[in-house]
Amino acid sequence: MTDAQPEPRLKHFPITFFAVVMGLMGLTLAFHAASPVYPLAETAAQATLWVGLAAAGLIAAFYIAKALRYPAMVAWEWHHPVRLAFFPTITISLLLMAAALSAHSPGLARIVWLIGVAGQGVLTVAVINGWISHRSFEVGHLTPAWFIPAVGNVIVPVAGAEMGYIETSWAFFAVGMMFWGVLLTLVMNRLIFHDPIPGRLFPTMVILIAPPSVAFVAYVKMTGGVVDGFARVLIYAGWFFAALVIAELPKLARLPFALSWWALSFPLAALAIASFLFGRIEHSAFHQNVGLVVLLILFAVVLGLIFRTVKAIARHEICHPE
Repeated sequence: MTDAQPEPRLKHFPITFFAVVMGLMGLTLAFHAASPVYPLAETAAQATLWVGLAAAGLIAAFYIAKALRYPAMVAWEWHHPVRLAFFPTITISLLLMAAALSAHSPGLARIVWLIGVAGQGVLTVAVINGWISHRSFEVGHLTPAWFIPAVGNVIVPVAGAEMGYIETSWAFFAVGMMFWGVLLTLVMNRLIFHDPIPGRLFPTMVILIAPPSVAFVAYVKMTGGVVDGFARVLIYAGWFFAALVIAELPKLARLPFALSWWALSFPLAALAIASFLFGRIEHSAFHQNVGLVVLLILFAVVLGLIFRTVKAIARHEICHPE
């Protein structure tokens, strides 16, 4: 009886677990971004990096085991109207990992980045092709999680620009920005004119913060560290979406835990990194302070998410059939 218990849980091990890796790698990069002003943050970044790498290895091992033993379940997730958008979290995690590793092991970081870029390109085409294929999607299937493939593309320059892959970085940035505009229009239409997002997926609203925040970091790195007018548009768009999320906090606070809550982590990390970068370049103490506040919130959120995820696993509240 006990030998049969792990199989069903492995069978329903969700692709959304890779959002955990994104959150941990995002926290690592946020600590690193804070380190020029707060040197102790670099020690925290190194510790978080090891935690993130361990989590990435564990989650990847479980998902590979699931793919080998239950390939039909992986196919089911691929054809799921919501979970499809989470497959690029695998390659986004690799791109973030490369950025986090670049200061410690440039050679390894380059290899990880190249694998992430290749995978991100393939998954972007595959996911978008899935969106426009013969099967029809309903308005209720659309959530801010659909931004994930687009966000993945603008993450490419974060490490790629410093590695010298300028044209590759611009190519992915262009695709990401184009689809951000398209999807932002669709998501706002869905939020305004249709039924509210279901409670379990409502935390994905925080993903609205990520595209302009990541795009700011990518754009500044590709343009040689200059904050121009377009860069300002991006960071303040990120701040606006953060304010919008704050207005929705009472609704978020009433929701039960689900893995979708990890959607809170990476967007907050992106906003903190963007704020620290702006403050450093423009010598703005205000932006640095905003970055610090967001970083502290992010750290508390990640600790809470880790605790709640472990608790949910112990109680069998996740990894079960929908």
